[in-house]
Amino acid sequence: MPPKTKFDKNAIVNAALEVAKEKGLSGITARSVANRLNCSVAPIYVNFATINDLVEAVVQRVFTISVKLHTKQKGQSMFEKMGKASLTFAREYPVLFRELSIQPNRYMESYEKIENDLLEALAEDEAMKGWTLEERKRLLLKMRVFQIGLSVMVANGHVPSWISNKEFDELLMEMGDDVLLAQQIRRREKS
Repeated sequence: MPPKTKFDKNAIVNAALEVAKEKGLSGITARSVANRLNCSVAPIYVNFATINDLVEAVVQRVFTISVKLHTKQKGQSMFEKMGKASLTFAREYPVLFRELSIQPNRYMESYEKIENDLLEALAEDEAMKGWTLEERKRLLLKMRVFQIGLSVMVANGHVPSWISNKEFDELLMEMGDDVLLAQQIRRREKS
């Protein structure tokens, strides 16, 4: 009889991530992951006390992937890197993008924490020196609305056939520049 194959936590998380890429986090079951690994459910329960623990591990892996995508992006601004990373994630993981970004879920960190971190970074941006917190918040919200809209189009396969991925990324930057310019004009008009 051949020796039994052993699966470590990493292999199980990788298999569960593959399931989640196709079926979402709710598709992660002991049976679906075991089928992916071509084994019984025993290795899953040896390594994870519950399926929720496995799902949490997959979510952490997704966040790690997101950080890596952001780090890999080339760009001059935080907005450019964030936007490009979001589009890349939506292209490569459309099911997970929809589940984590569009649907309410318990896995995403509070938006207020993320927003506060971004607002602090924006305060250091040379183009926004002297802006009030409210002005930066409004700009961030406008940028986020547009970036998420583009990413949803990508994740749902609603990108027009006449535009390439590169042109779509350029559209993100063009619109970001337009929003920033409009906000700067409004600031000057108020002064």
